[in-house]
Amino acid sequence: MSLVRRPAVADRFYPGNAAALSRMLDDFMADAKPARQSPKALIVPHAGYLYSGSIAASAYATLADARDSITKVVLLGPSHRVPLRGLATSHADAFETPLGRVMLDRAAIEVALTHPAVRTMEEAHAFEHSLEVQLPFLQKGLSDFSLVPFVVGDANPEDVAAVLDLLWGGEETLIVTSSDLSHYLSYDRAKELDTATSRAIETLRPQDIGEQQACGRIPVKGLLEAARRHGLRAETLDLRNSGETAGPRDQVVGYGAYGFY
Repeated sequence: MSLVRRPAVADRFYPGNAAALSRMLDDFMADAKPARQSPKALIVPHAGYLYSGSIAASAYATLADARDSITKVVLLGPSHRVPLRGLATSHADAFETPLGRVMLDRAAIEVALTHPAVRTMEEAHAFEHSLEVQLPFLQKGLSDFSLVPFVVGDANPEDVAAVLDLLWGGEETLIVTSSDLSHYLSYDRAKELDTATSRAIETLRPQDIGEQQACGRIPVKGLLEAARRHGLRAETLDLRNSGETAGPRDQVVGYGAYGFY
């Protein structure tokens, strides 16, 4: 019997109805800027689509020319619900969304499990939204792909980078790191801090990203370390906050989209 991870945040973070979800994604992508080139890696936000979906679409729009060539997605996001050390992957055969199932790449997961910081932990995935909200965008943006998922807890960014090195692959492999930026600051302070975070990402300086700057700072820092080793450059694709999308401006959450080339 196959093990399938069911959606945990459908009808909360995004529509649970497949037709409504597909229409929303189409609208987001139609408003996104055309891609200039396809990235090796992305950083994308993971709030409810009402708040951050348009920013995420700015990143996923860059995949248009590579929709048939990308066949594997390494997906990392921070743990919001379960404390853990290192990186947690899954025993599941597939992750499901209202748009269907995404098969996990068991061979790639076995390679990742050779690193001592990686283990399987289903409870880390069961209710985690940081990975789940990326899947419908990927399902709409790519033709056919397998998934290598990691929920990242209290980990060393160097371990994250080492796992990415193991799975780096070629043009068939896309790396997606899920993270929001500043949380619950005033509009002006959030703009200031998120601009500084974007500068750190663009210059591949993980040491310049502090605890208050990104909830997914550990996987982001790991990606920056790996990007530097592999000679990538980073570009800010979109930078906004909830005060500019769907919320008040007294306390906002920052969202950024970044491509690595």
